[in-house]
Amino acid sequence: MAYQKLQGYRALSVIPSDTINIPNPAAVAASGTADAPTGNQLVDAAVNFINKNVKVGDVIYTTNQTPNVVAKVSSIVDANTLGTTAALVTGATYVIYSQLNNSSDGCVLYVGTSGNLKVTTAAGDDVVFTNLPVGFFPIQVLKIWATGTAAAGIIAIW
Repeated sequence: MAYQKLQGYRALSVIPSDTINIPNPAAVAASGTADAPTGNQLVDAAVNFINKNVKVGDVIYTTNQTPNVVAKVSSIVDANTLGTTAALVTGATYVIYSQLNNSSDGCVLYVGTSGNLKVTTAAGDDVVFTNLPVGFFPIQVLKIWATGTAAAGIIAIW
């Protein structure tokens, strides 16, 4: 009997969000460390966001902020300042994933801590899986919802 093997080639620690899909990790537009932002902004004097082709709608993940933040680029203020949909703190390391022509078609998941998991499937269905155990979750998903998700340590795999 034949079976499908899970052979991922890309992975990303997921930050759950009720509004933002899991970004495509193959589409990094820029990365760096945030300078002192004012409100919902990303400021980085060391990165020229215009030259890096950052666009409105791109997804930002922080990696050392507690809790980590997922946001979208809402405006290009100038070469070193982006308007964002959530506040980032000074010193936050970030990665901006280009989404314009690089959105994800879905991924499977690894769940590190058991609990309920609310997802949007690749077909657009919003579903809550209750008491999901630790391990691989072989459903193609686009989004992990913050509301309705108690599972943690979630890794997206492509």
